[in-house]
Amino acid sequence: MEQIVGKTSPEDVFDYIYAILYSPNYREKYKEFLKIDFPRVPYPKDKKSFRRLTTFGTELRSLHLFESPKLNRFITTYPIDGSNIVEKFVYKNGNVYINESQYFGGIQEIAWNFYIGGYQPAQKWLKDRKGRELTNEDIEHYQKMVVVLVETEKIMLEIDNSLK
Repeated sequence: MEQIVGKTSPEDVFDYIYAILYSPNYREKYKEFLKIDFPRVPYPKDKKSFRRLTTFGTELRSLHLFESPKLNRFITTYPIDGSNIVEKFVYKNGNVYINESQYFGGIQEIAWNFYIGGYQPAQKWLKDRKGRELTNEDIEHYQKMVVVLVETEKIMLEIDNSLK
């Protein structure tokens, strides 16, 4: 790798691989292989490509570890006061209702339906809290999760575009 990319850190290599593994085209191409073994990670085309993918991987890692400054800019609302108890959650017209009156507003469908492995985190998180009262920290955490899911989708598309 040194010939094409110059001096690299272990984090750079990790972030490059992380970006590759988040490419929808890569996931589709190696779908069956990903289920049974470690997949082939393509060698970078050139230094510019490596650096671009490393940047995407770094951004994804920062988002997934909840360390990105983007998490402080909520893209959703939680406008109604109430019991904060997750009774039955329903997605309708960009809102995720957690009970009869309370909801998270501005939830993009991509975040609601986003899959990681075999589950949908925006739905599973609420399901795991059914019958519980959400604290302010819980509400903020869910809103940050939505930011992560939306940003991850954007970056995944950028990764595919840069691999073309």
